[in-house]
Amino acid sequence: MADPVLVELPRVSTHKQLALVTGGGSGIGEAVAHALAGRGCRVVVCGRTEEKLTHVAETAPPGAAEIVPHVCDVADRAAVAAMIARCEGELHGLGVVVNAAGLNVPGRLLQDATGEEWDRVMAANATGAFNVLKAAVPAMKERGDGLCVNISSVAGVRALLLGGIPYAASKFAMTSLGLALSTELKDTGVRVTNVYPGEVETPILDQRPEPPSAERRALMLQPEDVAAAVMLAATLPARANVLELTVKPTVQEFV
Repeated sequence: MADPVLVELPRVSTHKQLALVTGGGSGIGEAVAHALAGRGCRVVVCGRTEEKLTHVAETAPPGAAEIVPHVCDVADRAAVAAMIARCEGELHGLGVVVNAAGLNVPGRLLQDATGEEWDRVMAANATGAFNVLKAAVPAMKERGDGLCVNISSVAGVRALLLGGIPYAASKFAMTSLGLALSTELKDTGVRVTNVYPGEVETPILDQRPEPPSAERRALMLQPEDVAAAVMLAATLPARANVLELTVKPTVQEFV
């Protein structure tokens, strides 16, 4: 059988040369940051741990554009506003925003989840995405162009106990935020994409009450698989909008 022919994707278009990736210190966010930088997009990676962000910047693929670390908790609305102001001022304007920040907690069932766990998950996964979009979208609208990508989850379209009640509720909120915003922005030139990954081999798995085995993890999506889905949305022409995209491990049931 002949080797498959690899088709090089186009670079992110020139009007989208600065991207922001939240949750960029590991997992999906790290993979998305490297993919965008590898296609010539200067990337701001945001997260709560400076050492992780610096590592992402230092391990960019050969020939990649610059990756700029920026420490920020997306649940902190004032800090997010300051970060977006930096992107729009010092770094000359955002073309792509990827909301990849997210967390989960051990309490998955209603009887186990604490109020503090609920608040933490909602603040990071739902309110954090709102904070970023609220700050970033106005300048995109003014320019008449831009792409906002929300890394939701299959738990954001199916209420799966695997992810747990707080996580599913937060991801449903993120999903609804993206779909409603897409309708709001449809005549502005700003596009919104929701990506729904299934199980992905990332550090968030360690928060499961029973972390999966190495054998199970080997069957899951890898972060670069989700990054490839983001790149589809980022490299299409402005006339085309991927509104929703589900990507799951082949072996994972989705009902």
